Amino acid sequence: MNRLNGKVAVVTGASKGFGAAIAKALAAEGASVVVNFATDDIGAARTVDEIQRSGGTAVAVKASVSSASEVANLFAETARVFGSLDILVNNAGVYTFGPLAAFTEENYRLLFDTNVLGTLLVTHEGVKHFGAKGGSAINIGTAGTTLNLVGSVTYTATKGAIDSITRVLANELGPQNIRVNAVSPGIVLTEGVSSAGMTVETPFVADLIKRTPLGRAGTPQDIADVVTFLATEDARWVTGQLIQASGGLR
Repeated sequence: MNRLNGKVAVVTGASKGFGAAIAKALAAEGASVVVNFATDDIGAARTVDEIQRSGGTAVAVKASVSSASEVANLFAETARVFGSLDILVNNAGVYTFGPLAAFTEENYRLLFDTNVLGTLLVTHEGVKHFGAKGGSAINIGTAGTTLNLVGSVTYTATKGAIDSITRVLANELGPQNIRVNAVSPGIVLTEGVSSAGMTVETPFVADLIKRTPLGRAGTPQDIADVVTFLATEDARWVTGQLIQASGGLR
């Protein structure tokens, strides 16, 4: 449909999973996409190649979202290559699970530095590159903030912060015509989930699927389609929203 022709998007953590699906979906609608990655250069190159082979435009830019200097370089490179910014997707994130008894300062800092500090650093720098007509910033949260799953205390805390950041910045950036929303996935079978040894047969996953009204696990494309809607003019009157893309799981 090419609803994003002429637009430029930055998608953090786009070498695989949600990020790769989102980058490809935005490109399919005509956006030029910056595929950000921190370590997985092979995955990022794969995402760019798939976009280009489908007739889209994309470049890969390495940057850790938890480093202010690398984030500044990410947007400097975006401006150099594409000249502007219209869509920002804060997808980069990490997750670990375990009981409170296994809590460590090191794990806390890993999750909060990437999921919370990273979102703030990227948004702080990114909004400087939106033009007078504004744009759309989309954060990736989790339905876990309403599920309160045992063993997810640190991860869920980071995503609870994302919910608050989304609502506050929607108010703060609205006068600049910048819309800020979040998409909160339920159980989705990504590469990360699979690499952690979880499948639809795993008791934890199977239980979440059983509790999902639509009766299945999600796919990265399910999330990418909602993000794409929020990036387009179809969502021009939508801001400050936490959209549960979870098949009804809550």
